[in-house]
Parts: sequence; structure tokens; C-alpha cells
Amino acid sequence: MTERNFIPKPYKNSIENGSFTWSSPSNIALVKYWGKKKDQIPENPSISFTLDNCKTTTTLSYSKKENLNDFSFDVYLDGDKKDDFKPKIETFFKRIEAYLPFLKNYHFKIETSNTFPHSSGIASSASGMSALALCLMSVEKELSVIQSDSEESQEHFNQKASFLARLGSGSACRSIEGDLVVWGTHKDIDGSSDLFGIKYPHDVHENFKNYQDTILLVDKGEKQVSSTVGHDLMHNHPFAARRFEQAHENMSKLISIFKTGDLDAFIKIVESEALTLHAMMMTSMPYFILMKPNTLEIINKIWTYRTKTNSKICFTLDAGANVHVLYPENERESVMEFIKNELVAYCQNEHYISDQIGFGANQIQL
Repeated sequence: MTERNFIPKPYKNSIENGSFTWSSPSNIALVKYWGKKKDQIPENPSISFTLDNCKTTTTLSYSKKENLNDFSFDVYLDGDKKDDFKPKIETFFKRIEAYLPFLKNYHFKIETSNTFPHSSGIASSASGMSALALCLMSVEKELSVIQSDSEESQEHFNQKASFLARLGSGSACRSIEGDLVVWGTHKDIDGSSDLFGIKYPHDVHENFKNYQDTILLVDKGEKQVSSTVGHDLMHNHPFAARRFEQAHENMSKLISIFKTGDLDAFIKIVESEALTLHAMMMTSMPYFILMKPNTLEIINKIWTYRTKTNSKICFTLDAGANVHVLYPENERESVMEFIKNELVAYCQNEHYISDQIGFGANQIQL
């Protein structure tokens, strides 16, 4: 499959106005994607847990306009107009215009809200861009007069939504469909693609069902370095080639781990991946550190607790200071007590979010 598969045939219908609302989840990568080629193509494959409670809800309203020369849209976050979001949306529209040729025909009102703090290290771009892509796909479905809900039609809808979301934010393609989602071509995962995310196709042990993720908000402010800048710094990075090989190796190891339910092996890969991600940041040129002192305090507390109790608790990090505390459902009560007693003190305003992996429907049309 190539990009050309997502260029639509001429539309059969004409629509004056309307609106669609979609809710889409964030995700947390277990094997990290860091570094990309042209057109948001990843340098290495990644796999992520889809979250259940951390979501973005977006309403896209559209009305036909006469001037077809430019994109026309307004963006609102929690009811407030956000002109500073417009450059990113305009870049997104430019990237996807060949695949959604109706974009200049309409004025769009984009109203969005998150269940978590924006730009806090939780992947708001993933949930936000995936929700917007789903809304745009709903518009195209109306224009194409595609009313079929066949498996083939739904598969194309989801694949193209993931493809479009990727062009807005790479990790967004992992927020369209599935509890475990793979993005990036990998030799041991049939159907894997650099163009869009797919549901993880292999067996998953019961140990990983309803897996818990408590997100400790160490720093709710804007990141000092954007993910886009960070990805670009992987070009000519002295350790980039070996890092990309390591990601492929870890993806292969996870296939066996997910099948057998080996939580000790899972912990080693997930924590190593998190620390490797930040090691790449600290060894790029220019170099930067997104972890905060309290991030390190939390990590050391987790290690100490795991040694003392033989818990299967572990952590992962995104490109920020916040800590995702991962643990199996059968430890929920004891780990939450540990978090409240020993870790919450290191969070900004003692703020944390309890979530779990969304085994079931992820994106929802409202």
C-alpha cells in the first residue's frame, strides 16, 4: 500500500454545512518512536498502550464558502479561541489536502477539549489530531455518499484516519483503533506499516488486560523543547543508527513477552526504552533535559518499592517530565496506596491521573 491509496475518487455529493463530534484517546508508547524521515515517516517502529480516560473531544463544524483559494478555520480550546494553534493546523491541512481535496471548500470551526492538561507531557497532540482526523473523515464519508458499514469500508475509514492523523502528529496514528497499536514496519508483525497504525495482531496474555497507568504530573507547564525539534535532532545523532536497531529488537522481544505474560521481562524493556528516549535527548546537539528532579525522585522510589515488595510496578516516560506508572490490575489497591503515600508529594499541586489501557472501543463518534 502507498500514499496513493488514500487519494479519493471524485466526490458524488454536495454538502452546504454540518458538524461531527469525535472523542479520541491518548496513548503511551512502550517502544518509543524518536526520529522521523520526510512526511512523518518513523525511523523505527513503535508500540503503544491506548489509554481509556485521557481523551480529546473535538467538534468540527463546517459551512460552504465562496473563496476557494485559502484554508479557513477557527480553533477553540475549552471555549476559548486559540489563534496560536492555527499555524500547526494550517501545516496539517497543507499536508493532507491531496487526500482531502474538499478542505478549501469550507470554513471550519474546530472546538476541542481535553480530559487532561494540554502540553503537559501527556500526548495531547495524539488525541487531538486523531479526533480531528476522524471528524474530517466523517465529512469525506458524507461527500462520498459512503453509507456502507461493511468491514472493508470501516477498515479503510480507520486506516485513512490513522494515515491523516500521522501527518498532524506522528503518535496520533496510534490513537485511532485498538488497545495495543503498532506503527512502523517490522519484520515480525504482519500488516505493520510506516503509513498508519494497526491493531497489534498477536496473542496478548491476560496479565496485560486492564493494565493500569497512573500519570504523575510532575510539571504541567509547556515543554521547553517541542517534540518536533527533538525528532529533528536525531538526524546525524551519533547513536541514532544503533538506537533504531534496538527498537526493532525490543519490538521482537515484546511479541514473546505479550504472549507469555512475562512481567519481569516487560518491565526491563519498558523502563529501558523510557531511559533510552531521554538519553537520546541528552546526547543530541544541542542537548537538552526534559526530566525534572522530581522525575528522578519518583523513579528511585518506584525501584525501591519494587525491590521491597516484589511488585510488578514499573514506569515509562514520554518526551516530558511526567511519569507514567504502569502496573497490573491485581495490584491496583496496593500500588495506589503507595502512590498516594509516597509519590504524589512529588507532583505539581499533588496532581495525578488514574487511567487504564482501553481494551474495547477507543474512538467514539458522539
